[in-house]
Amino acid sequence: MQNQNQNQTTIQNPITQVPKSPQMNERDFVNDILAMEKYMTNSYSTALNEASHQHLYEDLLQIFTETQNMQHDLYNLMFQKGWYKLEAEDSQKIQQSLQQHQGYMNQFPYQGTIQ
Repeated sequence: MQNQNQNQTTIQNPITQVPKSPQMNERDFVNDILAMEKYMTNSYSTALNEASHQHLYEDLLQIFTETQNMQHDLYNLMFQKGWYKLEAEDSQKIQQSLQQHQGYMNQFPYQGTIQ
């Protein structure tokens, strides 16, 4: 029953079939590049936080933005081909999480709002 319920909450496009062999296929290559792009954006983020020279910061920011955009494009490609799926969350759980995090706001020294 749980497996059937999970299928109803899975958000996924039809899967583009790739050959099953010991050699890397299109999905393997895209997945590998996506993992590398994720690692690179994390690394550039750290470098941006620590850049003390303005021109270096601006160059890193441009490279970071290009890398982040590529990561997003690769994610979209994988999602469109059905190689990346999302799980829809129950609306009740979303409400509970929102209420929980709104409660945390009382602990902040300032009284902002969640947007």
